[in-house]
Amino acid sequence: MNNPYSTHRVQAGFTLLELLVVLVILGLLVGYVAPKYFAQLGKSEVKTARAQIASLEKALDQYRLDVGHYPTTEQGLPALNSAPAGESKWAGPYLQKSVPNDPWGRPYQFKSPGEHGDVDLYSLGKDGQPGGSDDNVDIVNW
Repeated sequence: MNNPYSTHRVQAGFTLLELLVVLVILGLLVGYVAPKYFAQLGKSEVKTARAQIASLEKALDQYRLDVGHYPTTEQGLPALNSAPAGESKWAGPYLQKSVPNDPWGRPYQFKSPGEHGDVDLYSLGKDGQPGGSDDNVDIVNW
């Protein structure tokens, strides 16, 4: 007998084929979006390094205006935060925080006098080796 009030359960859900189609679509989206996302991430690290080098250059210029010369290679970039021995005209600190590492976690390279200018300030990029292209490019102040 048909009872209009009986609970007749209808099975609802996704078939295996529907789930596979959704997974394929998601895989295609990830395959398309992920490389573009990670390429932008690499570009932002290079931009960050360029901005930090520009900031360090300004601090070095201020140091030179006060002291009369740039810090030596031996004194290095820490001379921007604490007075080197024998520098009576030092009026720093010239940076609000300590000298940052490059975006890849390595110290910036500093030479004074430089081979390309008064000072050479650079990062060896993602690979940490001289030369390179894309993310591995050297970021320099010359």
